[in-house]
Amino acid sequence: MTATPQQYEQLDAWIDAHFDEQVKFLQALVQVPTDTPPGNNAPHAERTAELLKPMGFEAEKYPVPESEVKAYGLETITHLIVRRKYGEGKTIALNAHGDVVPPGEGWTHPPYGGEIHNGAMYGRATAVSKCDFSTFTFATRALESLKAPLKGGVELHFTYDEEFGGEMGPGWLLAKGLTQPDLMIAAGFSYQVVTAHNGCLQMEVTVNGEMAHAAIPDSGTDALQGAVHILSALHALNTQYLKVTSRVEGITHPYLNVGLIEGGNNTNVMPGKVSFKLDRRMIPEENPAEVEAAIRKTIADAAASFNPPRGGKQLNVDIRRMLLANAMKPLPGNQPLVDAIQKHGQQVFGEAIPALGTPLYTDVRLYVERGIPGVIYGAGPRTVRESNAKRADEHVQLADLRRATKVVARTLLDLLS
Repeated sequence: MTATPQQYEQLDAWIDAHFDEQVKFLQALVQVPTDTPPGNNAPHAERTAELLKPMGFEAEKYPVPESEVKAYGLETITHLIVRRKYGEGKTIALNAHGDVVPPGEGWTHPPYGGEIHNGAMYGRATAVSKCDFSTFTFATRALESLKAPLKGGVELHFTYDEEFGGEMGPGWLLAKGLTQPDLMIAAGFSYQVVTAHNGCLQMEVTVNGEMAHAAIPDSGTDALQGAVHILSALHALNTQYLKVTSRVEGITHPYLNVGLIEGGNNTNVMPGKVSFKLDRRMIPEENPAEVEAAIRKTIADAAASFNPPRGGKQLNVDIRRMLLANAMKPLPGNQPLVDAIQKHGQQVFGEAIPALGTPLYTDVRLYVERGIPGVIYGAGPRTVRESNAKRADEHVQLADLRRATKVVARTLLDLLS
């Protein structure tokens, strides 16, 4: 069976008729906080399952063992899978994550209010990616409303470990053999269909000197000065990275950022220990092992070149890898996804939908690494910046939410017909 224009119109009409319900569903999801850290995400999964049940969607609950979650640095994780089987054929997974970065400062709307102003819903995860809990749920419901003969099935994967890297999210579900889809679409954040993304290396560097009284600084080794010396060497790498360019449209060059620094005991004490956390974005063409080795060498060389006061101890540096997320590289089997999304995106949005890469990293790579072709697409603005994703006043335009839901529903119909 080939999908018909009349069926696309029926899908669109069903989504329009149920859009108020979809908006209320999203508001309810936004109103349950999922700040990660600390990462107490099981309550949100319970609430999601509760909201899905009246829709006829029974969510299978998969709690990650407490010992594993605690060792990982979070509090609770429960994943959800909703399986909808229509016949023999391919299974398409739709994945969105419910964990979020903490709101931070500067909001003019309550970060967990889900308030609507001038056609936009405000709140943490309205754009990334609780919005796509609703996009994927209502696209699947619209598909089933047709009561058309379909081949294959849909799985909704609602997971809670994207912000920490995904190993305890989709990685855990896949490793346990709880799912093995044939294709997948992951939560989006822009009009584009994303087929590739950067990798990410995160490390914690602890610089150990020797604490001393501020009145007699020569009696110790200032760990802060040592850290600044190392940081200067690391930040200097960004000049070199500008010369390394990716062949993937939408991805430019590698970049290193230091996002957190901690240390010291008191104002009148020279710090004996300072730690910082760095984030190194890797373009798809880079080798992660080589990148990590180069970073470690830069740190070691800078520490060795730091001159402590006469009689002071040499710097000692400990390096701990926090995360190594490989880049997402397109698999040949993703073309039907790309073609369908671009076709329907152009029809629904009235503009061309490019396929390109993004400098972000996501847990989609964990599906792709296991040979499951996937793309990133869902509700979002033209660019990530427009939505204030992970910033104050994050929001999603309700018109974009409605249109993205139609595109996903039409895409599912094409792939399962």
